[in-house]
Amino acid sequence: MPTFTQCSNVDARAEQLFAWHSRSGSVARLIAPWERIEILESAAGMEEGARSVLRVCNGPATWRWVTERRDLRHGREFTERQVEGVFKRWRHRHQFSDNGDGTSSMTDEIDYALPAELLSSVLSATLIDKRIAKTMAFRRDRTRDDLERHGRVVAPRPQRIAVTGANGIVGRELCAFLDAGGHDIVRVTRRPRVGSSDIGWDPSAERLDAAGLEGLDAVVHLAGAGVRRGRWSPRRKRAIQDARVKPTLLLARTLAGLDRPPRTLISASATAYYGNRGRDRLDEEAEHGAGFTADVCRAWENSTEAASRAGVRVVNLRIGTVLSAPGGALARMSPLFRMGAGGSVGSGQQYMSWITLDDLVGLIHHALFDGSMRGPLNAVSPKPVTNREFARTLARVLKRPAVMSVPSHIVRFLFGEMGEASMLAGSRVIPAKAEANGFRFLHPDLEGAIRFELGR
Repeated sequence: MPTFTQCSNVDARAEQLFAWHSRSGSVARLIAPWERIEILESAAGMEEGARSVLRVCNGPATWRWVTERRDLRHGREFTERQVEGVFKRWRHRHQFSDNGDGTSSMTDEIDYALPAELLSSVLSATLIDKRIAKTMAFRRDRTRDDLERHGRVVAPRPQRIAVTGANGIVGRELCAFLDAGGHDIVRVTRRPRVGSSDIGWDPSAERLDAAGLEGLDAVVHLAGAGVRRGRWSPRRKRAIQDARVKPTLLLARTLAGLDRPPRTLISASATAYYGNRGRDRLDEEAEHGAGFTADVCRAWENSTEAASRAGVRVVNLRIGTVLSAPGGALARMSPLFRMGAGGSVGSGQQYMSWITLDDLVGLIHHALFDGSMRGPLNAVSPKPVTNREFARTLARVLKRPAVMSVPSHIVRFLFGEMGEASMLAGSRVIPAKAEANGFRFLHPDLEGAIRFELGR
């Protein structure tokens, strides 16, 4: 029977490791970005029989994977056993033990049996072993990194944090990260779940449940429709601005009118604030740029002023291109590059200011607990690259050529102003405040970031 064992040291006590694994957010955090896995049910708490239900996709094949938690020794170990899945047998034993110096040892032991149709295939068994080793290396590093980030924060108690846009790519990952860290997450949503702590809102009707916001520690505002959806008609441009400004105004004014407002509001913005600025290095002190998207970002950030005047610490998060295998720019570009049809756009000299999803989540967490941070905050890697550099790096990681290119006039013809602003323009933005405040990027280099996201 095949067995896999991995031992590692973690800068946290055994009981902290056990508690992190016991929370439902850890299930999402332990899914590697390159894996196509959907959580249908997430085990919360350490109880005998607590189940996680996943939908796993591997090429054209899809199956349910159900595991149960068994053999609990509080603070020390537990086992996940397969109840339903592709293996004949699967058992994953987690063990945690203190080293006596504030650190602990984490041991993962997996033994499994293949179904009969795979037993005769040495190749199948070898591929499964390699996949397990790769996945478990990711899980080890993710556990270490998350606990290190949570360990850097000194908070008197778990925080109650509301999140808008919690169903988006960033929102889902942020909620999982904060939940696994022991914080109480409240989702602000148009469709509150029955029996949950969700806060209902409908920005188009200017409705928001103010009572649900009373006494919160912080709000993270991530809601806002994407801009890369077809050409920009006058109607579409109004919708883009309204989707950012109106909800933010509603939220900020509501927070300002509370008896017990949160101490902190982190509100999304974008590096489009700086406009098309060529090779200029732009920190948070740089002036507002020109153009439609720059104007939208300025209005978006100004919409938080009511909360700021009421004494709420406001951080305007100017987010660059977010690299994430499940969605966003990297997910859109990777299939073309895999087919050998990738390359630069326009001159290729326009700068891309980017950040991995993991570092964006980490920076939001850092800003939540660093009281010195306020005003604009550039959420980008310290190493922006040109569009051509990005294309060459992605092609190199995927072992494909990057000889194709899309001329500027084709972009303008197909996409109009949207293509000009989001594909041909660029800005070289640097995270001056984040670095000055001691934030540590896990993925500062583009090639390492892409390899991490795509599992290469």
